[in-house]
Amino acid sequence: MPTTWFITGTSSGFGRLLTERLLARGDRVAATLRRPEALDDLHAKHGDRLWTALLDVTDAEQVHRVVDDAFKALGTIDVVVNNAGYGVFASVEEAADEQIRRVIDTNLLGSIHVIRAALPHLRAQGRGRILQVSTSGGQTVYPNFSYYHASKWGIEGFCETVAREIAPFGIGLTIVEPGATPTGFGASLDTAPVMPEYENTPAGEMRRAITSGAFNLPNDPQKIAEAIINLVDTGAAPLRLPLGSDTYDDVRASLVARLAEHDAHRDVAYSVVTDELI
Repeated sequence: MPTTWFITGTSSGFGRLLTERLLARGDRVAATLRRPEALDDLHAKHGDRLWTALLDVTDAEQVHRVVDDAFKALGTIDVVVNNAGYGVFASVEEAADEQIRRVIDTNLLGSIHVIRAALPHLRAQGRGRILQVSTSGGQTVYPNFSYYHASKWGIEGFCETVAREIAPFGIGLTIVEPGATPTGFGASLDTAPVMPEYENTPAGEMRRAITSGAFNLPNDPQKIAEAIINLVDTGAAPLRLPLGSDTYDDVRASLVARLAEHDAHRDVAYSVVTDELI
């Protein structure tokens, strides 16, 4: 039986790749994006197996309306993919207030809106999958991405909690963490005027690596899309799925370092326990 997917941010990147591959194999896709005409070519090729809608995930009312419309039109949705995203590339002082609000509104609150809108329908079905597209930057950090990290660390914490809450309803949630991949995301990063004070800091070094093309993009976007689809096909629902050599290596190094630092403070942590419990 074909699987029915609801995917946000389908005009480009992983959203577009997933939509193309899923339609090509006979699945149905409810694709949402800011410019529905961007999928006219897929409409012409696949007909009514592609349902599209204009959606700005920062508009909570619109999110609920579009999700409701998608379930009504398609009857059942098996997989909800939170893919829409926005990136700010700037040091902590360089970013404008509007950029900070937009990255939080899109990556954190927007993803929350979609999950909250979909859950009543998935509970009524008694089954379903939610895939939250995050990044290696949901568990580790890189200079000049502080606000992007704030949104991704936030949504990962939210999703880890939600996964426990919705498991009794037969709904699985997986946080998908692609690494650096040539999907055009880097070119679409929002930037800010550079402050010379940060030029000779890790933020400046990262900026030069990105702008010069020296920053490594080791992963294949088609293979990442295939791995995401394969995950659903197998029925597995791990909490996190790292995709990319950089994701695996960088996140593992971060976790090892955090654990070492955590363990280093064991004595002082226990020293503040009330005397009655010692």
